[in-house]
Amino acid sequence: MNTAPTLREAFDSGQFCYGAELVTTRGFASPAEPARFVELGQALTSDPRITWVSITDSPGGNVMLPPDTLARALAGRGAHIIVHLTCKDRNRNALEAAAWRLASDGFTNVLAMTGDYPRSGYGGLASPVFDLDSVSLIALLKAMNDGLAVPGRKGETVTLPKTDFFIGACVSPFKRHENELMPQYFKLLRKIACGARFIITQLGYDMRKFYEVKLLLAAHNIQIPLIGNVYLLNRTVAEMFHQNKIAGCVVSAKLLELANKYAAGPDKGRAFFLDLAAKQLAVFKGLGFTGGYLGGIAKAETFFEIIERSQQFGETDWKTFAREIQFPQPDEFYLFEQDPQTGLGDPNRLNPRLAMRPEAVDFSYRISRWVHDKFFTPNTPGYRFMQRIYRRLDQRPGPLANAAHGIEKLSKFVWFGCKDCGDCSLPDVGYLCPMVSCSKNARNGPCGGSADGQCEMLDKPCIWARAYDRLKHYDEARDMLKGPAIFYNAQLKGTSSWANTYLGRDHHAQQPNDHKEK
Repeated sequence: MNTAPTLREAFDSGQFCYGAELVTTRGFASPAEPARFVELGQALTSDPRITWVSITDSPGGNVMLPPDTLARALAGRGAHIIVHLTCKDRNRNALEAAAWRLASDGFTNVLAMTGDYPRSGYGGLASPVFDLDSVSLIALLKAMNDGLAVPGRKGETVTLPKTDFFIGACVSPFKRHENELMPQYFKLLRKIACGARFIITQLGYDMRKFYEVKLLLAAHNIQIPLIGNVYLLNRTVAEMFHQNKIAGCVVSAKLLELANKYAAGPDKGRAFFLDLAAKQLAVFKGLGFTGGYLGGIAKAETFFEIIERSQQFGETDWKTFAREIQFPQPDEFYLFEQDPQTGLGDPNRLNPRLAMRPEAVDFSYRISRWVHDKFFTPNTPGYRFMQRIYRRLDQRPGPLANAAHGIEKLSKFVWFGCKDCGDCSLPDVGYLCPMVSCSKNARNGPCGGSADGQCEMLDKPCIWARAYDRLKHYDEARDMLKGPAIFYNAQLKGTSSWANTYLGRDHHAQQPNDHKEK
């Protein structure tokens, strides 16, 4: 009988935990000649200072060995293993199958993420999938934990064996603008509501923003393990982050200037970068985070050196470091006002800009809201009228039904660029189409890859930032991501979304009425 504590128990122990990131490579490693990342993993999982290792799933959108391959090579060596699971290369069936494989192999700690947009591929750029996103993936894993109900061979409902996934999620607070940041926070709360049970932040170099996540959770009376992300910089990586070459990773001009300054020294900045990482660990421990997650490191001894440095600081030195490590972007938005005594967020004072509404919204959105209120809001006369019409059309398929669908397609194409998906999310995203305006077709909130209000692909504004501004004008932004996870039903593609709404066939039928946004 295995009496070793689980990762849940380790996180709940009150002891500050240390985690290490492992990144695989393209290609395979033979038992006779183990790859460097296998040897690194063996060294880390065998050391009692490391509570867990976290194995990435093709970060940066690049092709790499699947994380469960390395997980199997490291199983049973000591440290816990978190396997990353992303949505960019798999549809929901493949994700479910991957989750069953993980459960069968005994890997229950899963970090659920949307994933980075593909950047390469054999013979050309790979087509992204994004059938699910992080929120809907978390909901799927939670459903598996509860006992997934599926159709049986004879038409009956069969409940599959319950899994025991310890589901993790990420949050990206390092956003410059209010309309980028607040949807990130709303999405975090949605992830937790859908089943996330621990949180790892995106990497960053602003302790005030890290602490803001903790304040946000406290403001909603949420007690959940929160892990701070520490990424070891060097000059090259700092430049890449500053130029937005790695989605969601931010290095400000001020920090880049320091990185270049110290990198010009005889040690190429090694001492400065190690100290920066160690100080971040010390701050996380001082602020009451559950642990620190170290990444960007290729040697086991470097992991241990940073941990040892962090433990050599004085008991209250972290307070100085918390003020020192604040490298925001120009005019960066914070949810909480700064406490002059600590330099961090003040839990009792929200940013007054939250109360300021955008002066105007465009004409198309005003018209969309009017139509929604009159004809797409359940229990209104217009909704009941349209419901009766579409019930009759459904009973008598033919020219009239085809004409109605044609009018819908034309009007929605002209107005929204409609792709005729049949399961419309316009009301979920401020009457902006995620199939048209989001590279990842995100229906449950923004990914973490935006930069300065632009999509991860840097070719358009983030759709969720635009939706936030629209909804904030009507004082509805705070509820924009409430409700259960949205799952697009591909079976409805090419059918009338209006008919599917009025006849209860689309995802809106699964949501409470008060959670249907405009």
